Amino acid sequence: MASRKSSAVWRHNGTAYLFLLPWLIGLFGLTLGPMIGSLYLSLTKYNLLNTPKWIGVDNYTRIFTEDESFRHSMLTTFRYVLLAVPLRLVFALGVAIILNKGIKALGVYRTVYYLPSLLGGSVAIAIVWRKLFDGDGLFNLGLSLFGIKGPAWIANPDYILYAIVGLSVWQFGSAMVIFLAGLKQVPAELYEAAEVDGAGKVRSFFRITLPLLSPVIFFNLVMTIIGSFQVFTPGYVIGDGRGGPINSTLFYTLYLYLKGFSFFDMGYASALAWILLVIIAIFTAIVFVTSKYWVFYGDGKDEGR
Repeated sequence: MASRKSSAVWRHNGTAYLFLLPWLIGLFGLTLGPMIGSLYLSLTKYNLLNTPKWIGVDNYTRIFTEDESFRHSMLTTFRYVLLAVPLRLVFALGVAIILNKGIKALGVYRTVYYLPSLLGGSVAIAIVWRKLFDGDGLFNLGLSLFGIKGPAWIANPDYILYAIVGLSVWQFGSAMVIFLAGLKQVPAELYEAAEVDGAGKVRSFFRITLPLLSPVIFFNLVMTIIGSFQVFTPGYVIGDGRGGPINSTLFYTLYLYLKGFSFFDMGYASALAWILLVIIAIFTAIVFVTSKYWVFYGDGKDEGR
């Protein structure tokens, strides 16, 4: 009886499982499988050439008690995240508000502004950005037109991080498109009613636009935080592959890469990867937990209800 019932269920859902098969293969073969493998390697001493040797939590102990480079890479990454995330979101929202004014050729502008998000993570763009911020690069040339002498952004450890943050902000297109879609869902009647009541542009922005846009801000914030913690290409290319000058661009993922593929300490690198996963999960959880205080939906219910 039970076997006939399960057979009927399989015949009924067999087509659905068949279409899900490619995704399931990707999930277990390309995501969960490698994750479990890296978790095991994080508990071993493994140099990519010899058989992994079980050492328990020694890698994690070394990371938190002995590794100064780990602490330095964490500090550099946190500085980058604290600068890049709010600037990128504010810039994306500002451009979205401008485009939402009903300008002509909106599709063209939207495409042009979105392109940096597609190209910005490439090695080629990082090389171009490095040239732009050289001591005699185009950026300093532009400053000189206003009588300002720009610093050697790439060679100076005090400034190179800001150049990389600028590259991140320049890639605001994806967040901007999502903000623009959210702005188009805000009813125009609310602004008209606010104007009748004497509310100005600024008051309407904080009382109407931001609250109704908060679900979109929440989504963009989570995605931008996750992406910022994973920054790699700018630090590798602009920082000459070693986090220079003086480790000022030694981002966490770059340090992880160097440990795994330059020093061939893959067990240690796997432990670093799992720590990064936990850090991102903690920050994402904080955003989710606090969202009930500032994320609002059209039905009047906030995130926490």
